[in-house]
Amino acid sequence: MSQATPRVAPLAPPYPPEIQMQFDRIMRGAPPLMLFRVMAGHARAWDKFRAGGLLDPGPLSLREREIVIDRTCALTGCEYEWGVHVAVFAGPAKLTDDEVRATVQGGATSACWSPAEQPLIAAVDALHHRATLDDAEFAALAAHYDEAQILEIMLLCGFYRTVSYLANGLRLPLEQKAARFPTV
Repeated sequence: MSQATPRVAPLAPPYPPEIQMQFDRIMRGAPPLMLFRVMAGHARAWDKFRAGGLLDPGPLSLREREIVIDRTCALTGCEYEWGVHVAVFAGPAKLTDDEVRATVQGGATSACWSPAEQPLIAAVDALHHRATLDDAEFAALAAHYDEAQILEIMLLCGFYRTVSYLANGLRLPLEQKAARFPTV
């Protein structure tokens, strides 16, 4: 996954004014991610991609949202998106080094997860592996999360699986400032 060139060419600066404004709004002054530059070169895909974003304030805490995203990306082997999220959000989400590592190498019963986070990880794992939750998994999740939060969890899993398909399928090179999957 460390190829230097993605399979679909990204936009190069200078960007069209409307795209530049979108990049500025999304990136808050930082250079646009390779994923965004590739997607923005295709208007329909870019519009649909941006419409599906779930990084606005929602029913989950930042920490819960990032646990779901990081675990989903780790399960799909998407070091690109996992690394971007860990680099940008792990600190604000107050994820410890052990917790970040556990999104890749641990499981729902890892000692670092709270009693509410264990069914969260288990749900992400179940959705990834079986595309559903059994009654026990749903009940465990519902013991800690309300309906709006459960829907958000499912939406995040699906959206970031799609993002992982894009990043992996396009062979996006890892962002320079992004985290890397932990080694043993």
